[in-house]
Amino acid sequence: MTDLTKLTLTAAKKGLASKAFTSVEITQAHIAKIEKNRALNAYITDNFEGALAQAKEADARYEKGNAGKLEGLPLGIKDLFCTKGLRTTAASKILGNFVPPYESTVTQNLLDAGAVFLGKLNMDEFAMGSANLTSAFGPCMSPWKPKEDAHKQIVPGGSSGGSSAAVAADIALAATASDTGGSIRQPAAFTGTVGIKPTYGLCSRYGMVAFASSLDQAGPITKTVEDAALMLEVMASYDLKDSTSLDVKIPSYTQHLTENIKGLRVGIVKEYIDHLKDEALELFHQGVAWLKEAGCTFKDVSLPTTPYALPTYYIIAPAEASANLARYDGLKYGLRVEGETLDDMYERTRREGFGDEVRRRIMIGTYVLSAGYFDAYYIKAQKIQTLIKNDFDRAFKDVDVLLTPTTPTDAFAIDETPTDPVTMYLNDIFTVTTNLAGLPGISVPAGLSKRGLPLGLQLIGPKLSEQVLFNAALVLEKAAGFKGSFDALKHIHH
Repeated sequence: MTDLTKLTLTAAKKGLASKAFTSVEITQAHIAKIEKNRALNAYITDNFEGALAQAKEADARYEKGNAGKLEGLPLGIKDLFCTKGLRTTAASKILGNFVPPYESTVTQNLLDAGAVFLGKLNMDEFAMGSANLTSAFGPCMSPWKPKEDAHKQIVPGGSSGGSSAAVAADIALAATASDTGGSIRQPAAFTGTVGIKPTYGLCSRYGMVAFASSLDQAGPITKTVEDAALMLEVMASYDLKDSTSLDVKIPSYTQHLTENIKGLRVGIVKEYIDHLKDEALELFHQGVAWLKEAGCTFKDVSLPTTPYALPTYYIIAPAEASANLARYDGLKYGLRVEGETLDDMYERTRREGFGDEVRRRIMIGTYVLSAGYFDAYYIKAQKIQTLIKNDFDRAFKDVDVLLTPTTPTDAFAIDETPTDPVTMYLNDIFTVTTNLAGLPGISVPAGLSKRGLPLGLQLIGPKLSEQVLFNAALVLEKAAGFKGSFDALKHIHH
């Protein structure tokens, strides 16, 4: 039998349906591979017994002929989705050994469709970071290695680093992830996987540990575009428990997948292209050529507020984080460090429970919300956020989608985290604007850098244009010759 962990989600689904193998077999194969790849530190909490029990139930449903959409398929779950009876930490010490008494809506949707949960995946603490280096459980590694040094440890991106590493290393068929400023798309680009951040409100935030409520959105990281379409179909739903949830019918993205995108109008954003260097620019031109071949037309568009996107994000996100993280006080759940007085207990608990990056963002957030600065910072940032949305609205009058690189560079090694602020600034600049405007964006692996590491292309669309994005992404994926497997990709060089 072939290595079952190498299958795409879609191929595994077909294999289970045709009884080529059982859910127990494919789940056992993944568990064995997770054990072999412990060095990647992709999983925080294992759910092996639970997974095998779920797999047995799935096999019984296949026998009865009432299998769900994801019946028996082993997935990894980012550790900020609450899972009933299974430890959920958001990679923070402050949540300690918190075991939720309820299930998040997204994971409930997956369970209802028959999915098997292998365990909870590593991430940046409270989703704050872009390299998975801020986790209280230690950094997660990418399975990728640069050509020049096979021992170098490469970051898998963040905050969904565990999700991207697990999918790239074939230790989960697919994974849930979340994106506040690029945390699905950037890790996907760094690991040669597909990641989509859906329209804000398409996936419920109920039971997701909050970072910045107006920006957070759940989505999948997968091996292929078709797999991403299948995952999103199940993850997305209207939910009365989330007041920002969109009351829309979720289409069958997989059924409407097509490579026929002739006549699609693609926008090239002047402000994004101006700063592009070498490889990213080369890849971008290659992406343009591929879409031209498919019959797309191109138009230059301008998003003049682009330079203000990052400063705006770094006011709004920490402000919301400081409010959201106020609930971790040592009283109700998670870590408690005793003190002389109640205030002392709060201080000690929060000082010991939160890592440096989280404390930094809470302090920035508290500062911009404080009496003297609320108008000067927070209100102004919200006004600029509206201007950013307006820029996109104008652009989408003339074009259907925007094509951009996902990141300006390939993944960096753990010991070479960029200190150059421009590089770090640009690392988020292609992704952060979509969160501020509530728009969907998808990253597709499109080539390898000179160091032999993955590079991604991103497509951004107007609200609820997921189907258009999937179709255009499918064209890019086919043209790039990406096989959806880390091993297959090693041999692809443009």
